[in-house]
Amino acid sequence: MVFPHYHYVNLEDETIVSEMELNRKGFIEHYCDGLIIDEVQRMPEILNSVQVVVDANPHANIVLTGSNNLQISQKVTQSLAGRTAILTLLPLSVAELNQADCSLNDFEIMHRGFYPSVWANGVPAIDVYRQYYNTYIQRDIQQVMNIRHLSEFRKFIILSASRVGCEFNAMSISNELGISLPTVQEWMNVLEATFVAFRLHPFYRNIGKRLMKTPKVYFHDVGLACYLLGIQNAQQLETHPLRGAIFENMVVTEFLKHQMNHGLDNNLYFYRDRSQREVDIIQDCGLQSLRAFEVKLAPAIHSDFYKNLQYFTGLFKQETQVAQVINTGSDKNEDPFTGHFNYREIENHLNQLP
Repeated sequence: MVFPHYHYVNLEDETIVSEMELNRKGFIEHYCDGLIIDEVQRMPEILNSVQVVVDANPHANIVLTGSNNLQISQKVTQSLAGRTAILTLLPLSVAELNQADCSLNDFEIMHRGFYPSVWANGVPAIDVYRQYYNTYIQRDIQQVMNIRHLSEFRKFIILSASRVGCEFNAMSISNELGISLPTVQEWMNVLEATFVAFRLHPFYRNIGKRLMKTPKVYFHDVGLACYLLGIQNAQQLETHPLRGAIFENMVVTEFLKHQMNHGLDNNLYFYRDRSQREVDIIQDCGLQSLRAFEVKLAPAIHSDFYKNLQYFTGLFKQETQVAQVINTGSDKNEDPFTGHFNYREIENHLNQLP
């Protein structure tokens, strides 16, 4: 839809694969003015041919799409360094669901998650996530990483889902699962590389401290987290002890989607001090411009929601431009320091901020 005049090929099609294997370079040259190659991870060697064609044709326009980050990212970096723009496409955003007039309640949205097939094809969420989970474990990870202890790895993913919104204590997980600390760290890197989970680092002006202090863990899709936690429907989620953490996970991910969908880098952090004062989202926009947001799974606003925001604003008086609460209520307050808004307005709200 974005490039309707480009020639499109899908490497899941064996006929296309056979044709390209005969003369990859010639095929790419013929369509290099506008070519989309889908599922490129099925033929990673094609990137060498793309490199040759792009070097010889500086005005070539080629779009490569793929779903297996582990298999293709290293090859892209090696073959096409300096020749590419990389766009990361995360699952659907709340704004996209709004555009499609999806009118489900908050818990139904969280339980269903944001993978397109759940919404576009009407497939039950539990079926989508079960298939994704089984395929991910049995095919993608095993093929690429050759993980020998799959049962422990499954436990690791479930344990990670149970800690969304919490600090990722690798040593604690190591002791709980009976595996080495390097293995825990490697497996977390795998979850990040395959866009299952990500780490949110604490906010410090000292960049070294940001990297050394303990991050929090979130899943890229809360529907998958719900599946891993055994939450079978929205009604169970409404009374689940992790419902607040799952809501926080969803909101943080919406901020990340906003950045990725605009081709921007991740500029998100959280704040926590020694007294356990915490602000859920700190957005560092550079040039001494900070935005602070507190996330609350509550329809009504309480004055206590602003305590940590006020404390943070006091520490960074000159830098903080916005300090607001994000909740599930229908009312809205635009004030930059006492305001609040519904999570379904995140995209519009961020677009309007200076």
